[in-house]
Amino acid sequence: MKPSSLLAPVLALAPASAMAGSISIDLPRLPVAEYHRPYVAIWIEGAGIQPRTVAVWYDADHRGDPGTKWLSDLRGWWRVAGRNIGTPPSGISGATRAPGHHTIPLPADLKPGAYTLKVEAARETGGRELVSVPFTLPRTGGKGAGNGAGGEIGAVAVTLP
Repeated sequence: MKPSSLLAPVLALAPASAMAGSISIDLPRLPVAEYHRPYVAIWIEGAGIQPRTVAVWYDADHRGDPGTKWLSDLRGWWRVAGRNIGTPPSGISGATRAPGHHTIPLPADLKPGAYTLKVEAARETGGRELVSVPFTLPRTGGKGAGNGAGGEIGAVAVTLP
């Protein structure tokens, strides 16, 4: 379901809680002999805010250990937010995801401003990739922003109301 379109003047007056949107991420199925689902970290950076982790997808039952020791392989996220977050990251963590299209909600409490969505993936016996998608709240045209990646991560988009 697509969010309804709002007129710009109405959106400018809307409270921050009314500015929810969504994040879409495509994880491609790579043609490799030994495929493992990637660990994925999704976070938001912006001027005047601490980096905010939205989701972390990792193997919580990695052959008998909690899988958290591999979270540092998400190097970009680990440097800015991961090492300061408790492990396992409660409330934002989930299992690794199969290849395909995934949609999660954008935090509804983001205040107006310029942000960058960051999505990083690292895969066992595979590669690493970091994708950045800038967006502005309230939106200043269009319905969102996107970035087509091409390795461990497919297309990434932020859809705004």
